[in-house]
Amino acid sequence: MNAREAFAAWQEAVLTNGSIDHLFADDAIIELPFNPGRPRLNRTEFLTLAGARATMPVRFDEFRDLVIHDTGDPEVIIAEYSIAGTHTTTGHQATAPFVMILRVRNGRILQLREYQDVPTMTAALAPA
Repeated sequence: MNAREAFAAWQEAVLTNGSIDHLFADDAIIELPFNPGRPRLNRTEFLTLAGARATMPVRFDEFRDLVIHDTGDPEVIIAEYSIAGTHTTTGHQATAPFVMILRVRNGRILQLREYQDVPTMTAALAPA
């Protein structure tokens, strides 16, 4: 799996609330620079965080405005996108922008760095 294929598999998992464990290398590092308190996670920590998402009252509906940039490194892509979602309790819909840098080695994600619009996400998930 190359970087574009890994990103597509990750997108599918986000939209279907599917499993992502098989996408990540055992020594993967996930960096969320704008995430308060937990900006750098190992694979296990990230999978725990991702698993907790399943209990949140949110459904991710679609990726919008997706642009994937190839880099000089064949293992790396940069993806710009917005994710539209719905708060399943309130019905509130929101869209938040993201930028992801993804490195794939030996068919699995070795490094994922995602820049998130945390204030927009926090507001979208707030109870009514």
